[in-house]
Amino acid sequence: MPVDPEPPSGGSGSPPPGDPGRAAGLPHEPPAAEAGAPSSAPRPSRAPRSRRTGRAPATRASSAGEPAADGPGRRGTVSLEEIRSLLTGLTEAVGREHERAAHRERVIDRLHEDNQRLRHGELQATFEPVRAALYRLYDLVRREAERETADPAHTPVLLAAIADELAEILARTGVERMPVETGEPFDPARHRPSGTEDVADADLDGTVARVQRAGFVRGDRIVRRAEVIIARVAAEPVGGE
Repeated sequence: MPVDPEPPSGGSGSPPPGDPGRAAGLPHEPPAAEAGAPSSAPRPSRAPRSRRTGRAPATRASSAGEPAADGPGRRGTVSLEEIRSLLTGLTEAVGREHERAAHRERVIDRLHEDNQRLRHGELQATFEPVRAALYRLYDLVRREAERETADPAHTPVLLAAIADELAEILARTGVERMPVETGEPFDPARHRPSGTEDVADADLDGTVARVQRAGFVRGDRIVRRAEVIIARVAAEPVGGE
């Protein structure tokens, strides 16, 4: 009777000798690892589950830029206390800006008032010399008007004095009389011709014969040209005598 060959030891075909399940024909199972010995086979990791829902908690975002998913126990919105705190801070900031703007407006108004007061004072100081000259002119005219008898020969002298007083008043404002002499060459920049006058001397042709109205200058600028009469040599009759 033929005998089946015995499989080599350590094979997966039959249990090793001494196995109690060998006689019963049960499949062979590897022996359990001893306590404290590391297991060679890796075990699958299991995510912890929540006791209430039975679901695994949401994982946080791995990067700092991505928001973490809300899970049980985390708030997804801002509370009313935080909103109230933000609104209070915003109100205080707006109030401080309003106070700064009101302070700036008060400073601007005060500077405007000081500027107006200064300009008014400078204007009054400018008019003071003019007033002083007008006071003298008033006294002169008033004194002559109170004379009981008027001397006709004194009238030209009085009018000349009044003209001098007026010229001094103009000088206080920065405008002075432009000197124009009889016999000086005619200059259209300084003179304004108002007529001609015949003269016999040929050297006086084209010169100022007489001044009718004075000219005035302010600094180097001519503000009014002098009106003059220009001398002209009389023309000889045609064909002679």
